[in-house]
Amino acid sequence: MDHKGKPSALQDVQVHRIDSSTVELCWAPKERKPTVAVCAGLRSKDALQEVPVGESSNGCVTITGLDPATRHYYHVVDEEGGRMVTAERRVPLEGAVNFRDIGGYKTRDGREVKWGKVFRADGLVRLTEKDHLMMKQIGIERVFDFRTPAEVSEAPDKLPEDGSITHVNLPVTHGKFDFVDAMARLKQGDASWLTPDFMVNGYIRNIEEFASVWGEVINCVADSEGQAQLFHCTGGKDRTGTCAALILLMLDVDEETVVQDHQLSNIYIAGMLTKILKLIESYGVDPDKLVPYLTAPLECIHAVLDHIRNKYGSASDYLEKKAGVKKETQELLKEKLLR
Repeated sequence: MDHKGKPSALQDVQVHRIDSSTVELCWAPKERKPTVAVCAGLRSKDALQEVPVGESSNGCVTITGLDPATRHYYHVVDEEGGRMVTAERRVPLEGAVNFRDIGGYKTRDGREVKWGKVFRADGLVRLTEKDHLMMKQIGIERVFDFRTPAEVSEAPDKLPEDGSITHVNLPVTHGKFDFVDAMARLKQGDASWLTPDFMVNGYIRNIEEFASVWGEVINCVADSEGQAQLFHCTGGKDRTGTCAALILLMLDVDEETVVQDHQLSNIYIAGMLTKILKLIESYGVDPDKLVPYLTAPLECIHAVLDHIRNKYGSASDYLEKKAGVKKETQELLKEKLLR
């Protein structure tokens, strides 16, 4: 759909990264010949180039010469004038691997989550000056950090020094146990804490013990004047995944899509995971035992969805009853975040 709600004849538009300056944009139905504009922002007037779509395109065009330091949005207009805006889900940064946009997902009533409004990420301790420029271009106003004080002290977020981005620490922890403590135990060869139900129980405790955290984030997003918001933890998969799931469910994105979004972490952290598992092995610990802790387990997101449905009825009811997000606030968010 376009910004005014005019339906587009295009059913699906996807952006695939080829290299640092090249992407492939594909759509369905393939026989369509849309107009494609590459923009530096969400507004069509931020257009950087027009991409010709030839007769032999077969539903895809390759876009080259892109500035790797710029977050691009692609405005696609079909022959009837219906407009779609799309982007890469993953934001390619030098210092973070699981930094992504939760926009573009369809809701059950046919609307779409707006791109460029809410982002989720892994740790931000390795951000570079180029990454700072990217975050400013995206327009991120506030960073919600779900890590514990020990995690923050061990690896503080590296944000722009000019104070243009506000850092808000909302610790989500299970007693005294956190990532720093886990790594310390592993260095001593202790993996006894990682029981079969450790991760599932952790996800459920996230829901039951930290509702106020998710509520604060969601209420702040509702109160913002349209600036982009970001939330993250260490791996960007469990605590961050819980918050993302609640927002998407509240916006009425279907559960299957929410699960798919959760599982994307396993794709984006795969390269880093190999290095971490080798490090774990050097501690004398079987790395296979740590895979559930270092990935986004499918059974965990299913457990969260089942728990919310069975105990609260819906994510919307959970947020109202447990997290302090009023129904009118949820409706306001739908107006802000959907089109």
